[in-house]
Amino acid sequence: MAGGKPANVRCVQLSADLRCAIFASGERPSCCSGLQASAAMCGEHREQALAYLERLERLTA
Repeated sequence: MAGGKPANVRCVQLSADLRCAIFASGERPSCCSGLQASAAMCGEHREQALAYLERLERLTA
């Protein structure tokens, strides 16, 4: 749990429109600010993106 929560658990900073509430803030964790999204990571829909992130979390645990 690099970000302090398990994968596929909604971040407390995620707004109703699925945006990070602290994106431009110094409070944003390094695990989030260091993540560079790509088309492969995002996939075609949310479920693909979540599966990619879960795999990434397992590989880096």
